[in-house]
Amino acid sequence: MLTKIITRGWRASSYLLIRFVYGTATIVAAPFALLLGWAIPGVTVGLVRFANAEHTAANRYLELAEQPQLPAAAQRKAFDVSALARDPSFRRSLWLLPLSLLTFIGLFVAVFSLLAVPSALLGMVLWKLDPGQFTLAGLAVHTWGDAFTLGPLQMLTGVAFLTWIAPAAATAYASAIKKALAPSPAELETAQLAQRVEELTRSRAGAVDSHGAELRRIERDLHDGTQAQLVSLAMRIGVAKQLMADNPEKAAELLDDARDGAEQAMTELRGVLRTMYPPILQDRGLSGAVSALSARSPIPVDLRVGELGNVPAAVEAAAYFVVAESLTNVSKHSAAGHVDLLLERRGPELYLAISDNGIGGARIGDQPDLLGRGSGLRGMMHRVEAIDGHLELTSPIGGPTTVEVILPCGS
Repeated sequence: MLTKIITRGWRASSYLLIRFVYGTATIVAAPFALLLGWAIPGVTVGLVRFANAEHTAANRYLELAEQPQLPAAAQRKAFDVSALARDPSFRRSLWLLPLSLLTFIGLFVAVFSLLAVPSALLGMVLWKLDPGQFTLAGLAVHTWGDAFTLGPLQMLTGVAFLTWIAPAAATAYASAIKKALAPSPAELETAQLAQRVEELTRSRAGAVDSHGAELRRIERDLHDGTQAQLVSLAMRIGVAKQLMADNPEKAAELLDDARDGAEQAMTELRGVLRTMYPPILQDRGLSGAVSALSARSPIPVDLRVGELGNVPAAVEAAAYFVVAESLTNVSKHSAAGHVDLLLERRGPELYLAISDNGIGGARIGDQPDLLGRGSGLRGMMHRVEAIDGHLELTSPIGGPTTVEVILPCGS
């Protein structure tokens, strides 16, 4: 029982003492923050962060689950007072100033709770050294009767503070901080919408870049491959036409070459079209297409495919290319001996996970790493984000590497 009282009182008193230190710093820094905050955006950013830190500390003391915090301070230019005044996070953070004044009361409660009993014991023993100069329970001690009357009274009061007053004061202050600095539902919704817009803007920008790169690749493939074949084909037919009357055998030979060139051009054209939307998806569906990719992989693949239901074409294509790119990366860079591939429907979402037991260390970046990894993963992420999906890569050094993809399929 005594241990529980001391632990509870010590925790409350420690919280009040730390809040006093931070509260004093807030009161001292507040005038400078108000004077400089309108001119230096970083000051208000720091104020909001400090308010969130105090809010987190209050929730931790109250032993509550993690609560929503104030959104980050609004982006603004220096001297933009209008944007500063409209920032709800900044306005709510200003509650720290009046609340900091309460920490002086908390200081008295914490100090008395912790020192009442020790100081009473010392006063009861040492008052004789200077009678009338030692006080117990706020009264001067002149006799042993005063010492043995006021000393126990101060100790009982100190125990009461440690048991009830300090925890109550700490709880009241933490609750006030929590209520004052917690964002309103409207502010949370606005912040979430702003974050969502930022994410969509970033994902759409990445999708546009990826789409542009894809178009340039298709154009390059058509220009360097199919177009060259067709030009050569036209030239051979033209020469054959000129030789038809004088040298029919040579003309026939050129026409045979032109036929071979036409077949090669068709093959290359089908290859380009296959990178846009693989025909196998149309013929065998996503399950069959992924099975074909797994069968062609030089590394053994343990494939598990659940019930997929009706999957939109864009989602099928994204999932197919993620599997294709992942298996290619595994075979080229991972030094893995086995791959686990899971594809299943989870409610309105398609879930895809590709894991290998290779060397790990893969990272998503605009530029490939020393092993040539990175840019392909970035392209996969752009393709997934373009249809509002989510890709997560886990690849510690030494492995294993896991790519998890969630793609929305509608209701």
